[in-house]
Amino acid sequence: MTTTAPRLGTALARLLILAAALLGTLLAGAAPASAHAALTGSDPKDGAVVATAPKEVNLTFSEQVAMSADSIRVLDPAGRRADTGEIRDLCSGSIVRYGVELRAGLPDGTYTVAWQTVSADSHPIAGAFTFSIGAPSATSVALPDREPGGGLVGALYGIARYLSYAGFAVLVGGGAFVLICWPRGAGVRPVQRTVVRAWLVLTGATLVMLLLRNPYTGSGELSDAFDLAGLKSVLETKTGAALTSRLLLLGAAALFVAVLFGAYTRRTDPKEKKDLVFGLGIGGTVVATGIAGTWALAEHASTGIQPGIAMPVDILHLLAVAAWLGGLTVLLIALYRAPSVERTAVERFSKVAFTSVAVLAATGLYQSWRQVGSWSALTGTRYGQLLLVKIGLMGVLVGIAWISRRWTQRLADLPSADLSSAEKETEGVEADETSEADAVSSVSEAEGASEASPDVDPERAAQLARQRAAVATARRKRERDADPERSGLRRSVLTEAAVAVVLLAVTTVLTTTEPGRTEEEAGRSTSASGPAAVPDRPVDVRLPFDTGGVDGKGVVRLSLDPGRTGANGLHIYVERPDGKPLDVPEVKVALTLEAKDVGPLPVAPDRIQAGHWSASGVQIPMPGEWRIQVTVRTSDIDQTTLDKNVKIG
Repeated sequence: MTTTAPRLGTALARLLILAAALLGTLLAGAAPASAHAALTGSDPKDGAVVATAPKEVNLTFSEQVAMSADSIRVLDPAGRRADTGEIRDLCSGSIVRYGVELRAGLPDGTYTVAWQTVSADSHPIAGAFTFSIGAPSATSVALPDREPGGGLVGALYGIARYLSYAGFAVLVGGGAFVLICWPRGAGVRPVQRTVVRAWLVLTGATLVMLLLRNPYTGSGELSDAFDLAGLKSVLETKTGAALTSRLLLLGAAALFVAVLFGAYTRRTDPKEKKDLVFGLGIGGTVVATGIAGTWALAEHASTGIQPGIAMPVDILHLLAVAAWLGGLTVLLIALYRAPSVERTAVERFSKVAFTSVAVLAATGLYQSWRQVGSWSALTGTRYGQLLLVKIGLMGVLVGIAWISRRWTQRLADLPSADLSSAEKETEGVEADETSEADAVSSVSEAEGASEASPDVDPERAAQLARQRAAVATARRKRERDADPERSGLRRSVLTEAAVAVVLLAVTTVLTTTEPGRTEEEAGRSTSASGPAAVPDRPVDVRLPFDTGGVDGKGVVRLSLDPGRTGANGLHIYVERPDGKPLDVPEVKVALTLEAKDVGPLPVAPDRIQAGHWSASGVQIPMPGEWRIQVTVRTSDIDQTTLDKNVKIG
């Protein structure tokens, strides 16, 4: 049967140019990593003018964030620190809120609040806003205009992130392709080099990300990559632990690669090879799943809704991507660089690719619902728009894969009586290898003759041998390219790989983009008026006391957050008259709703440090006018009970 390969040369060139342009547009237009968390409210609000200085500044986020000692800074009009530097955890239930206390006696004027933290899905976020005490004033505060995760460090980190995805796909997909589809490929040098280089790329990219993590989430200065103190703090974070685990798993992956391309290729007994394939399959699956899990544990899948389902789904998604795109890469290398590829190997990979696409469709559908959440977010947010681009590229990729499958079917449909293209190619290779062996033999004979007879020129003999080898290589390439089915398959696989490069770039950008669901929720919160931006205001009570004994005078400051029905966080600060902490032996609290005959409900706070007591999960069963009673004991015999009525909604 004679078939004519479609003329894809011009179309392929245009597609590659389009792919490069699209890739450049995506990477050039990609904003620095905006993260899963977003600031949804503050107290005071942005631009607010308050009559008196607040005791603290609170920030509310849409998702959990990692706070450091310097995450929130409040600067006065002259640029000096106006806060105490002590970050307070005011989180309660689903509300993620942090605050910082302000110094006493702040003058009137405009104050700047600058904050920078790391989202739970590993991306840095930052921002700033102002509020005024008394009346607005001029301010000398000049905040850096560098976006978090931007600059040179951000670009290098993004490149390392892309290379890590690519290295993972080729490492896992290449190993799976050899084990499942083409066992003979374990002895093919170009395939070996491809998989080993993928391991090196993934390992190098992981090391670079680990070193750049400190400046990426902090100063943005490349020199801080070698700050040992910063590296130590990174290792204590969730992302640092994930990167370290990835490096350890890559050590096991190196053993897998060594056995696959070493001991396995040397086995001749079929039973031994079968047992080794089984062991490599189990071990490789465990290692690949573990490496994929390092992404799931540290990025989008680990935060938001249904993380217990999202993380396994994300691991399956990554493994399916690797099996398809990594196997495709190794198949492409084999089609262009290997002497021959059996059509049965291509048929097996076609089935693997079909299964991978089915898994990708199922897991991608769930991830899209989880991260986007609504049709408006699909078209109105950057994440949704990038997702549409990814879906379009997936459609193109599936279409090209269908063409590759057609070429594979044509290879399989050749009459068995005729010499198949693979067999012809193998015969050509054997003839070429014989020619090359003859050429080497000629060199040896020429060298031997030159020793026996000075009239024979060894340089001329070596030149003739090289010419024979070049002729054999050209003949092999000509016979391989004359096979229309295999030539068509090579071109379609190359096109498929070109689109896959762009698809991987879009996926990388998606992992650093704020999901559409979160962006819409943050937009609704910040655009709402009144207390909606800050869901609830804490109940703050200030009660002077005097127990009559030594060191018996002071002030109790009590904060009940969020100050509503349900679970609340309770913080009690006992201070001397001069504002310094007063360490007392015991503090007790009771809550009573007299109108409903509820209470008193006792609360036993725990001592956190000198003058600071705290309790979590304080339950307020219903709204109303609650009486808060605080008992302070300053010695074995000196104590007093204070009370105040507060309205809790």
